[in-house]
Amino acid sequence: MVRKVPVMKDGSFILTESIAILQYLVQKYSSSVADHWYPADLQQRARVNEYLSWQHMNLRAHGSKVFLLRSLFRFIMGSEVPKDKMDDAVADLQQSLNLLEGKFLQGKLFIVGDKISLADLVAIVEIMQPFGTGLDVFEGRPQLIAWRERVKKELGEKLFDEAHEDIMKVSNLPQKMQENRDMELLRPKFQKIFS
Repeated sequence: MVRKVPVMKDGSFILTESIAILQYLVQKYSSSVADHWYPADLQQRARVNEYLSWQHMNLRAHGSKVFLLRSLFRFIMGSEVPKDKMDDAVADLQQSLNLLEGKFLQGKLFIVGDKISLADLVAIVEIMQPFGTGLDVFEGRPQLIAWRERVKKELGEKLFDEAHEDIMKVSNLPQKMQENRDMELLRPKFQKIFS
């Protein structure tokens, strides 16, 4: 058992990892899911997969680190985040955002071209996490702002806002987590990750 979220159960088939779940669902329901989400064209699909492979150790890793440092570190560790650790984490995130803009968007409407795909969906989720902590990752990035607005329009403003509602209220997370008795179990993990 992997003991991770998310997990999907389809009959007796159990699958973990968000990217694998997304790919499974769009392929299983390909007859009713628009092709642009995970294109049948080999090269366009390869571009989606390229982004999905890159983002794990880049945008996801760096965005999550900033998110954890800004939202939970003080609560779990009982001290402020060391300035050098925060500065390094933000610098790594900025570098990933530079690559997102320079390599993957390259002035295109969306990551794969002129239509939204799973790559855009995954990217916006990773960017909204540090943004939800109050770090304006869009500041000084007109290309990224325009892309975010296109993603929001394609998804629908209401759905986009609903999907990010909890992350935009991340400042309430420590109070909610205080009720959880397993919080002490996170301290050694944070020490290992952030030491």
